[in-house]
Order: sequence, then C-alpha cells, then structure tokens
Amino acid sequence: MPLTHDTSFVDSLPANVAVQFLERVSTSPDREAFRYPVGESWESLTWRQTGEEVSRLAAGLLSLGIEPEQRVGIASGTRYEWILADLAVMCAAGATTTVYPSTNEEDTAYILSDSECRVVFAEDDAQIAKLRARKSELPHVTKVVTFEGTTDGDWVIDLAALGELGDAYLAEHPGVIEETAERIPSDQLATLIYTSGTTGRPKGVRLRHSSWVFEGGAIKALDILGEDDLQFLWLPMAHSFGKVLLSTQLACGFATAVDGRVEKIVDNCAEVKPTFMGAAPRIFEKAYGRIQTMQAAEGGAKEKIFHQAFKVGLQVEKLKQEGKAVPLPLRLQHGLFDKLVFSKVRERFGGRVRFFISGSAALNREIAEWFNAAGIVILEGYGMTENSAGATVNRPADNRIGTVGPAVPGAEVKLGEGDEVLLRGPHVMDGYHNLPEETAKALDADGWLHTGDKGSLDADGFLTITGRIKELFKTSGGKYIAPPAIESKFKAICPYASQFMVFGAERNFCVALVTLDPDAIAGWAQENGVSGDYTEIVRSEQCRAMVEGYVEELNGKLNRWETIKKWELLDHDLTIESGELTPSMKVKRTVVEDNYKDTIDAFYG
Repeated sequence: MPLTHDTSFVDSLPANVAVQFLERVSTSPDREAFRYPVGESWESLTWRQTGEEVSRLAAGLLSLGIEPEQRVGIASGTRYEWILADLAVMCAAGATTTVYPSTNEEDTAYILSDSECRVVFAEDDAQIAKLRARKSELPHVTKVVTFEGTTDGDWVIDLAALGELGDAYLAEHPGVIEETAERIPSDQLATLIYTSGTTGRPKGVRLRHSSWVFEGGAIKALDILGEDDLQFLWLPMAHSFGKVLLSTQLACGFATAVDGRVEKIVDNCAEVKPTFMGAAPRIFEKAYGRIQTMQAAEGGAKEKIFHQAFKVGLQVEKLKQEGKAVPLPLRLQHGLFDKLVFSKVRERFGGRVRFFISGSAALNREIAEWFNAAGIVILEGYGMTENSAGATVNRPADNRIGTVGPAVPGAEVKLGEGDEVLLRGPHVMDGYHNLPEETAKALDADGWLHTGDKGSLDADGFLTITGRIKELFKTSGGKYIAPPAIESKFKAICPYASQFMVFGAERNFCVALVTLDPDAIAGWAQENGVSGDYTEIVRSEQCRAMVEGYVEELNGKLNRWETIKKWELLDHDLTIESGELTPSMKVKRTVVEDNYKDTIDAFYG
C-alpha cells in the first residue's frame, strides 16, 4: 500500500521564514540553537541569543535601505555567520542570493549583477577581492559586510558595524522586525540560488518563502526529528541541501553544530556526537574506503574478524528485510561482532547517530548496505534546487536501500514520457530568474517540474532513480549504458577510488578515466614501498597493476557490452577548484570529457 501522511500541517504553516524563525525563538528561547568552533573548542548559543543577533543584523539591513524582495548576496563557506546573515535577510524581507566561496571572479560578478544584489556578505579578503576587481560590474552593490575580512570604513564594513547600525535603527523603530516579518506574503521571493550547471551560465532558481516553510513542515510531519536531536552541519549553505536543513531546524527546533571544513567532518562527528547529519555520497565513499584500507593495513586475525563481522551483519540485515526470524546462533554471533567491530565503526561518527541523510547524487547500494550492517542507517533522499531540495526521502521505519523513498508529505511525484521523474507541490520553484524560455521548458501548464532524471516507482510509491536522461548513452552497437551505475559499482569495489568516469557514446566499447583518493593512495604507497607525490604514485607500475585488478573485478559484475575495455589514471584528483567538480561534489562530466578529449579519442585510435 502507498504510504500516506496527514497533510493538514500545510494549512497551519507559518506565513514565511521570518515568522517561522521568530516563532522558534519564542517557543524555545533557552534551548541551544547553534554551536560553532572557536579555536579548539566550541561555543554555544540559545535561540534567544540567536534571535537578538539576527534582529540587530536585520535592522542593520533595513537601515541600509533594503526593501522587500531586494537581493542580498552571501559569498562564504558554511559557518555560523552564514546562517545569521541569511536569517537577517529573511527578517528584513529581502531575498538571499547564494555564492559558493569557490565560484570564480567572473561568475561571482555575473550572479551578483544578474540578481541585482544591493548588499553582499563576503566571508574574507579573498571574497572581497573578487568584488573589488569587478566593482564596475556591480552598480547595485552599495555595501559589503565581511565576516573576517579587512574593512575600509566605507564600502566594506564588518558584522559588528552592521549590528551597530541595527541597534541605532531599533532604538528609533522598536518592533520593526516583528512588523516587517508579519507583512511578508508567503509567495514572496526568499532565495535566489544559482545552479552550478555543467555548461553555460549559472541559472538563478527563484524560491518562495512558502517553499522553505513547507519543506521544514513536511519533514516535521514525518516525526523523525525533534528538539532533542543534534545536527552536524557541514554542507555548503549556498546549496539547497544545506538550506533545507536550516528550514527543517526551524520547524523541529533541534540544535545544530556548524563547521563547513570538509576535512574535519569525521573528527567533528567524533567530538560533537550528532544524532543525524546530511551528506553527499562522496563523504560515505571516503569513510568506507578509509575504514577498509585501515583494516587491510592491520592484516592478520583483526582483518579476518572484520570481514567475518560484515558477512554476518549483511546476513542478519537480509533476513530482517525479508521479514524472517534471525536464528539464535547468528544472533549471538552478531551480538559479539557488534561489540568487537560495529560499535567501533559507529564511534568514528560519535556513537549517537540515529541516521544520516544522503542526497545530491546517487549512493552506491553496496556501500549503503555495508553501513547499515554496522548499525549506521543512511536514508537516501532526492530533490534538486528547483524544488527546494527535498522531494522524496526514505524513513527510518521503512528504509528501502536502493530507492530514494516516497514523496515527502504534501508533495507529488510521478513518471512522465520516457520515465522522466516529474515533481509537483508547494516546494517547486517559481521559475528561473530572467529566463522565461528556460522556465517554460522546466515547468508545464499543470505545475509539474520536469527533472531530467529517469526513474521507476514501485507499488508503494518508493522512487528509484535509474539515471540522468542526458547522461545515458548508446554504444555504436545500439546498447544503452547508464554510466553512474557502473561508476558507483567501481567505488564500492576499490577503496582507493575517488572518481571513475565512463565514456563510450556512439563508440563500439566503454572506456574510463580514473582518479584515486589522495589520502588513501598515500597510505597504500607507504605500505607497498612506492615513493613520491600523487602523480608519481599513480604512474608507478604497482599502482596501475592494483587498479587493473579492481577493473577486472568490476568487469566480472557487468554485462558484456558495459565492460571497460581501456582506462587511464589521471595525474590529479578532480577538485571544485579545478572546475571539474560542482560545489556539491558532482562531476562536471562535459568539462572532464572536454579536458581529456585527446586521451579518450586515443583509446579508440
């Protein structure tokens, strides 16, 4: 039977994000709202303290002349101040425009100019430098507010100075924040998020206050998160996945520990001990690879116990999924392995995680099952910027690995022509900013968003994403290939893999470009007597032989027409900075294909 949820919550949602935030401050004034790192320790703030600071900054924006729907940019990595700035924009009735800190100077100027930003929050001197270099292209920007950069007392001020402007404004206009919030209609523009497309200019996605309020309310309606939870938040706040977790926090009232440094995720989890976290699949792949290589390095009895533990864990989970009883001997073995192995895996993430939420790209099924066997539940979800990030998600009580779950309460999902996934609901965008033709292509007359993803739906409404329509290709032999499925299989087999990119459109066989995880391969090199930097390691005969073994293992799991006939190791891993990954860690396939056209062509020479 399809899952049904009470959707009456939609009728009682707050009118806008500002009211939603002020209601949370009023409901939970003395509960912890946020904590953030200062040096080696963490500082904590209550909702009341957060509310006071947000009100000061919002009043500061009003004093600078921000009017309803006028855009305010945030060019920064994920940090507590990002959230303060965004909430202040919401409470001043402005609209946040997000810019990744890794966005180049030209695209930063384009986004801020296209959105007509009046004020920009800039994280540091590096972000300020981009704005100064393109100041002539930013005629609307009257003020830059920096989190930790150098001020000039004129065009660039700091957060404290904005707060002081707010104090003066509040003294003259008491109650202005509450009055401003009450006047914001639910369909007013709240956010302009520019998608980091793989080709062409970024497109600005227009999202209403009601979209974000709905997302938070829908997750709350699932009753899977509450005030006593603790979130660890590292995701880019410039991305809709990060932003939707903020609206969920306002709806549910849990505390959030914030630190955007990707390299610190696992260490921070061990210290903060969160009960849940959102992440992209690459984080789980890296953790999985790291744990696997550490066990291989231990060798001997410890490695044997480790592998036997997961064999038993997977057996137990399979029986549970099938609704069968677990025999006593297997149950006893599982209990022993839980103490010896699984508890240690859980401790790496703090030992209190109830579930992770995975989104922004497909998670490999084998990796999800491996974590599940260790007692770490990963709920895979699905969505895109164009629908405020959250369209479907698995539930802790019914987590069907390999699917992305059913639609969130109050939203709809169906399949269109060619099994394209279509979405409809209050979370769907108004359209693309200043791009009516692009909007008409994405949104049909009945309000359905055409995602460009191919999928299937089971009898209970659980969605499985089978590929990106544009990424599917046909070989010259007429066989269809879904590269992501092959790529994720390789990552589950090879613990040293970072990226595995399959090509072969209109060719007679498939080929691959491979990159390795720099940390994992450095450890492998040390154990195998290979010296040098990353480039020297991947050029060594031993490394090539090792990768060759994993490619052969992969080919044994594929259809004949899918097998990888030729492959090459690249001399560097793909990075956001090189422009080959999006900020949400997705491969820009067309960029990689263009950059290595000669290498790919040579495979077929």
